Amino acid sequence: MESTTRTVAELVAARWGDHRPGLACEERTLTQHQFAAGAAARAALLADLLPSGAVPHIGLLLDNTEEFPLWLGAAALAGAAVAGINPTRRGPELARDILHTECPLLITERAQLPLLAGLELPWASARASGAERGRVRVLVTDDEEYGSLLAPYAGAVPDPSRAAPDDRLLLYFTSGSTGAPKAAICSQGRLAAAGQALVRQFGVRADDVHYICMPMFHGNAVIADWAPALAAGAGVALRRRFSASGFLADVRRHRATYFTYVGRAVQYILATEPRPDDRDHPLRLGFGTEAGAVDAAAFERRFGVRLVEGYGSSEGGAAIQWAPGTPTGAVGPAGPGLVVLDPATGRECPPAVLDSAGRLCNGQEAIGELVNRAPNPFEGYWRNPAAEAERRRGGAYWTGDLFYRDTRGYLYFAGRTDDRIRVDGENLAAAMIENIVARYEGAAAVAVYGVPDPVTGDQVMATLAGSFDPAGFAEFLAAQPDLGTKMAPRFVRVVERMPVTATNKIHRARLRREGYACADPVWWCPPGEGTYRRLTREDAEGPLAAAKGPSVGGVGGGAPTARGTAAQ
Repeated sequence: MESTTRTVAELVAARWGDHRPGLACEERTLTQHQFAAGAAARAALLADLLPSGAVPHIGLLLDNTEEFPLWLGAAALAGAAVAGINPTRRGPELARDILHTECPLLITERAQLPLLAGLELPWASARASGAERGRVRVLVTDDEEYGSLLAPYAGAVPDPSRAAPDDRLLLYFTSGSTGAPKAAICSQGRLAAAGQALVRQFGVRADDVHYICMPMFHGNAVIADWAPALAAGAGVALRRRFSASGFLADVRRHRATYFTYVGRAVQYILATEPRPDDRDHPLRLGFGTEAGAVDAAAFERRFGVRLVEGYGSSEGGAAIQWAPGTPTGAVGPAGPGLVVLDPATGRECPPAVLDSAGRLCNGQEAIGELVNRAPNPFEGYWRNPAAEAERRRGGAYWTGDLFYRDTRGYLYFAGRTDDRIRVDGENLAAAMIENIVARYEGAAAVAVYGVPDPVTGDQVMATLAGSFDPAGFAEFLAAQPDLGTKMAPRFVRVVERMPVTATNKIHRARLRREGYACADPVWWCPPGEGTYRRLTREDAEGPLAAAKGPSVGGVGGGAPTARGTAAQ
């Protein structure tokens, strides 16, 4: 595909006449031509259904079925935009997402209909000939009416001339939002450019097959997986919902060569039972965020597949690409305009001072927020000026992510700005502690976060999925040379399975909210002691309530170090 292609609509139209396999989902496979034809038919239907003067948005409340990319292609051809509606949200929050993105059409399937029951939305009448102005019409992709609606448009031919690079194409909610909805805008031009850039970066070929197992209502699957496949004319294989146990079977079945991941997905795959034929597959590359250096290495040892960790803000305002020569633990070199600033003063943080073991010695001064001062493709949020102003400050893009930079200009991820933990007046980055605790042999997954100290500041708490031996864990911490004196977890919560969001990211907001007052077993290391014991009600009401020194005395030592992954 020519690198000058300016719209996704052009990329869709280019698939017309290509009779190679293009889109596989469950038992059905469409050729590239059938995909283009299906997108054209839906675009023609969309033009007739959208009421005059309506905002050209459609909501997709779908799992990863063939309808999702078909409607993405249709929206591109029609000059409309798709809002990915998260099916894990419920009640008023789900209704708010639909209302906020002003979708007169909601495309869904029968399995999702119970989610809509009882929602306070201005529904259109069931048999309306078109969407009524100000009301929401629902199309159910697996009922007879839907097929009847589409049938008259079966002969439509994709026409990209209606689309322009600046047309909105995606409205996708950023993960972890706790206030008003933040629907990031992505235009046709930005998505086309991102897809073509990944084609060049990873050498994507027309005979590749991209396995999409991350949810398509989130930007990662669309921008990092579907878009480069479309740009290269590669095949796409969809998994309705991510399955660790079905991952390798799917890869073999579809002859997949590329996949993307977010959050804990890699850990879940590694937790499956190893088999002698784990390397018998065509997969050559995984691209994503938050796998962690330990898990990425384990994945390559077991499956023979390199995982490329990248960093990119969901909104597109900043990105870091790994490059040859990047030190262990770093994300990549700082590109033009990328700086680490102190959010309080706006001044650039000093370079990191690393000792001979690579440990960070000046985290208090070196860790700051990653900011992009260069021109960037951030296109704003849909009708959320307050959130947009938070990102755009002083003519720069503020990512909300913590980093530090070494003297050679390489950037190291240190967590989200709201993951900063303040212990005894010292600022700690949760991601750095998490990376150390993740080495513990019994840990299948780890999350580190701050809980309020009874007197002032925070105490460090870790949630660990896997097996936990209190004495062995204390010994493990004491043996870690890069664990600072304030970094050892005061509390350890042990769970069978880590709570995650719909995009497989750890649900940190929930963990922070629950703290140590939870139903799961919690161990703690009282001040001045070097061992962990079960937290009891008496502890919470007695010595814990009166505790002052939040550092865990006698455990660990040394200075903090970096985590080698990136967060979206």
